[in-house]
Amino acid sequence: MSFFKKLRDSIASKTESVTKQFKDGLEKTRKGLVEKVSDLVIRRKKIDEEFYEELEEILIGADVGVNTVMNLIEDLRVEVKKRKIEDAAELQPVLSEKLTGLLRGEQNNELKMNPDGITVILFVGVNGVGKTTTIGKLAHRFKQQGKKVIMAAGDTFRAGAIEQLEVWGQRAGVDVIKQQSGSDPAAVMYDAVQAAKQRGADVLLCDTAGRLQNKSNLMDELNKIYRVIQREIPDAPHEVLMVLDATTGQNALNQAKLFGEKSGVTGLVLTKLDGTAKGGIVVAIRQELDLPVKLVGLGEKIDDLQPFDSEQFVHALFAGLIQEQPAESAEEEEANS
Repeated sequence: MSFFKKLRDSIASKTESVTKQFKDGLEKTRKGLVEKVSDLVIRRKKIDEEFYEELEEILIGADVGVNTVMNLIEDLRVEVKKRKIEDAAELQPVLSEKLTGLLRGEQNNELKMNPDGITVILFVGVNGVGKTTTIGKLAHRFKQQGKKVIMAAGDTFRAGAIEQLEVWGQRAGVDVIKQQSGSDPAAVMYDAVQAAKQRGADVLLCDTAGRLQNKSNLMDELNKIYRVIQREIPDAPHEVLMVLDATTGQNALNQAKLFGEKSGVTGLVLTKLDGTAKGGIVVAIRQELDLPVKLVGLGEKIDDLQPFDSEQFVHALFAGLIQEQPAESAEEEEANS
């Protein structure tokens, strides 16, 4: 069975609305990556050195990452020789298959939930990446699942951060625990944990300050927050999610390397994927960081935050090509499976 057929069949069992969100959210990347690859295949037809060079440029332009692209091109060369591929069009499903493999990774990308008690999720990341918005959208998502959610306004230094979280609290119908602007974030976390216990919450979502100007201060602050939370809930936080803005491409990757080393990050959230043609950064991040992408922001609506799904991601990118695939007869299907 062809790769695109397998992918189409796999996606068929998933919610249509989620598939549409991935397709709509990745439209710019599809135009910037897949349509350029398709154009290259039509123009070149033959797989030669110039073909590989152009493909390399397209992939690097979509922020797939130089190291990842070099390895990917090398893999494609091996596959071309092994499968004796001559027509460039035959390389598209091979490229899609390789991208799916790179995106999938070994780690579990589901959010780790506390099976008996409050699940505490801490959010880290620099200002402006969409951290507060992500927390609000995730609160809404949990609320839709019937969970009682509380949010902690731990970013006490950024002007307007507490008010912004309160707006999201109202939208999602979730309580926000806060103190005055400029107060100690660890004290806010203490209050939030107490409130979560008293109110029988299932999930506590904690915002933190996002300043990189003074890294040691920031790390001290995070460590203090960890200690306060762990004193009250020993195995918490259950997730430390770093929020990255996909539109900043390689800069997001550098931030994750710089920030993630010492802050105990367990997973990544990539926001604003709908606003960039460089969605290939997801591939680069999966390859260069030993961290799973857990959630992706695919638009501005409250339900546009979705769990990351490598098959949905590749399906959304190659949607046009998948649609063009002819249905296989029963005999062909048997022969190819």
